[in-house]
Amino acid sequence: MKHGYFTFVLHSHLPYVRSAGRWPHGEEMIHEALAETYVPLLNALFDLKHEGVEPRLTIGLTPILLEQISDRDVREHFELYLEEEIEVARADSARFASLGEQRLAELADYHTRWYQAIKDAYEHRYGRDVVGAFRRLREDGNLDVITSAATHGYLPLFDRDSSIHGQLTTGLEATRRHFGRAPHGIWLPECGYRPAHYRVDDARRSYRPGLEEFLADLNLLYFFTDTHVIEGGQVLGKAAGDAHGPYGGLPERDLIVKGNDRAEPSERTTLRPYYVQSTRVAVYGRDARTGTQVWSAKCGYPGDFRYREFHRKDPTSGLQYWRVTGTDVDLGRKDLYDPTAALDAAQAHADHFVGLVEAILRNYYHAHGRPGVVVSAYDTELFGHWWFEGVEWLKGVLRRMALSERIALTTADEYLEACPPEEVMTLAESSWGTGGNHWTWLNPDTEWIWTLIHGAERRMEQLAAANLAADGWRVKVMNQLARELLLLQSSDWPFLISTGQAREYATGRFQQHMARFNHLAMLMESDRFGPEDERFLDATASLDNPFPTIDFRAFASRDGDPSRNR
Repeated sequence: MKHGYFTFVLHSHLPYVRSAGRWPHGEEMIHEALAETYVPLLNALFDLKHEGVEPRLTIGLTPILLEQISDRDVREHFELYLEEEIEVARADSARFASLGEQRLAELADYHTRWYQAIKDAYEHRYGRDVVGAFRRLREDGNLDVITSAATHGYLPLFDRDSSIHGQLTTGLEATRRHFGRAPHGIWLPECGYRPAHYRVDDARRSYRPGLEEFLADLNLLYFFTDTHVIEGGQVLGKAAGDAHGPYGGLPERDLIVKGNDRAEPSERTTLRPYYVQSTRVAVYGRDARTGTQVWSAKCGYPGDFRYREFHRKDPTSGLQYWRVTGTDVDLGRKDLYDPTAALDAAQAHADHFVGLVEAILRNYYHAHGRPGVVVSAYDTELFGHWWFEGVEWLKGVLRRMALSERIALTTADEYLEACPPEEVMTLAESSWGTGGNHWTWLNPDTEWIWTLIHGAERRMEQLAAANLAADGWRVKVMNQLARELLLLQSSDWPFLISTGQAREYATGRFQQHMARFNHLAMLMESDRFGPEDERFLDATASLDNPFPTIDFRAFASRDGDPSRNR
């Protein structure tokens, strides 16, 4: 007897780094994710199907990620990257052997075989087409592929609703183009949510819709939020942490609660979805208990002493030959990695995780007399890249759940169709960032970015309004202007500045897109376009080439149109 349902929700995203240099912060970021996460994940899913096991999961592939991993240059560069890693591992093996380091030489051989297997799968199993492989799994019913904002822009902090609409419509069109059909679900970047409210601007009071209203307009039926938004109380998982000062809170809104004829929630639980306000858009909450098993630095699986240590790398090759070893063990004192022991640990942790999900669903079923759904949401790159054995763990969990008598594997789309919400909920402004608010993206170190973004949003609206009937070079310039706006709006730039991971790199990338935006806007405002301007446009379009079907008109003002409630 099935006590309930389960779905993984994997959020896959990387910033726009195509042709933006190599290690440590350039295009190699994509190559690493392809080699360590996306190709191994595809291998795991197709291996399960070959065994006769049909996996089910929900996966988000952000539009800007899809554009990059399907790009011809990125695909060719990825093959070169794999060849380089194979050669590096072989050189390590010879070096270690010459030094009498037999165990290290064996580990280098293991890495040689591992990278060669990834290269063989990429070239022969998937025909150098990772997106096409994901598309086949979606067509077979194994994947519910959801979309996101085009460049993962942090929507609650945008000044103009036109930017929200432009990000969503451009992203939706990209997902439709790559997968041949429109998605039903969306991952709001960083789980950032803005409710409906009134804003006073230039002595004028205007209505600003909640994000669910934008989704309803685009026939997007569900999204996801963090645990604390549904259940209330303390923030957990990724959102746990302190955010200090005036940037730590959320803005005071003149909030609007729209009437509806559906029941208010009798309880607030992440084990079932709710409709949001008066729309037919549903929200799922991330399950905290299963999330803690992976996210927690104290008790999460990736901290097991048998797993490969991410932070210690060979000073010559950059490859990782050591294991976690212990909580307080210095990087220089780590023991050597044992792949067999690590894979044994992954299977044991898969058993534990399935037992945990069974207990959660059994308790809910006995308490409520109906099945619930456990939604376990993670960044896809956690598996394989950060947690080397994570893909094997995922594979083990999916295999066990597909055969379970107590758990029904599902996707978010399938569950919503079979068990539509019966209750409606009003959500608070929120994110899954530090403190559950906007601090990770808006703080004293990043406030200057938002001043420039807001100015660019208004400038884009004005130019779009003035050029709705444009043709010829004006259309090309306006569409490239829209691309640059999307790229400078990426949430990755303030995130990398706030976390200190790549402050100078993120600042430089933002300023590059800002400068290109300003130059293109100046061309439109001056209404002249000579040979030098054409060369600039061609160079910019070559560097920043995502979203080939973009339409700048999507960024026209949304104000003053009652039919859109904007």
